[in-house]
Amino acid sequence: MLRTTIVCCLALAASASSVPLAAETPIPTAVIADPPPDPAHIPRMIVAPMPTGGIAIPAMFYTAADSGKHPTMVMFTGMPGAEMNSDLIYAVRRAGWNVVAFHYRGSWGSGGEFSLTHCIEDGAAAVAWLRNPTPDVAPFVDPDRIVLAGHSFGGWLAAYTAAHDPKVMGAAMISAADMAAPPDTPRADLVKYLDGWVHVGGMQLLNAKADDLATEALRDGASWDLSKMTDGLAGHRLLVITANDGLGPSADAVATAVSAKPDARVTKVHFETNHGYNDKRIALAGALVTWLQGLPGPR
Repeated sequence: MLRTTIVCCLALAASASSVPLAAETPIPTAVIADPPPDPAHIPRMIVAPMPTGGIAIPAMFYTAADSGKHPTMVMFTGMPGAEMNSDLIYAVRRAGWNVVAFHYRGSWGSGGEFSLTHCIEDGAAAVAWLRNPTPDVAPFVDPDRIVLAGHSFGGWLAAYTAAHDPKVMGAAMISAADMAAPPDTPRADLVKYLDGWVHVGGMQLLNAKADDLATEALRDGASWDLSKMTDGLAGHRLLVITANDGLGPSADAVATAVSAKPDARVTKVHFETNHGYNDKRIALAGALVTWLQGLPGPR
């Protein structure tokens, strides 16, 4: 989003190995109906401490409806994190998955200092926590079945984390941001854009300054380019969902490059809607749940 959004502000076909998932795919029952009542196993949300960067931040752990260990999806938020995608979380849980959601360090009450690097560390920490879960969530977690998903910045982070972790099952990129800020990006434009993250709607990221985030992006942005991580991404099942928000070309380019790799498994869906999928929420949840239901079962 750094590269794509800045360019937009200044200016105001998958390959054979990718699988298109039609936007009109039948909606899974889990998206539109509650499961049969089971008073002995009512799902719940556990607020649990998730270790990251030497501190613990609160994670919302949504348990699947029945007993035993289940696969778990980590849902990464966009920026600044106002949209939690709760409808997707509940649909995925009704489909038999645990879901973890959290706010990155230094945002929305999570302790610590906010930075883009810390967000990356928090993403890896969430996976590490599920592989070695604390007692409050351990009874529910199958540590070998972890999937990452996210919207916007979170979609980029899901892909970035998967590219660096060969053991996760897959990643779902929903309007994934393009975080690779070109080194020649005018600093003033980058600061102005990032100031929107810090102050949008009066919601501040704790301890964050747009100038510091710009310095970080200009210094490290080249290493955040998903197009350079296609080998790592090709080892995973990928779901790439796009909308009419200007982010489709960068996501499509990544999907096409990954699809060209041997044994790649990329599913692509496009919706004629805006960045928030505001008139396609049920269809969006259907695409995500359908993809999850197609993943391999327990070993």
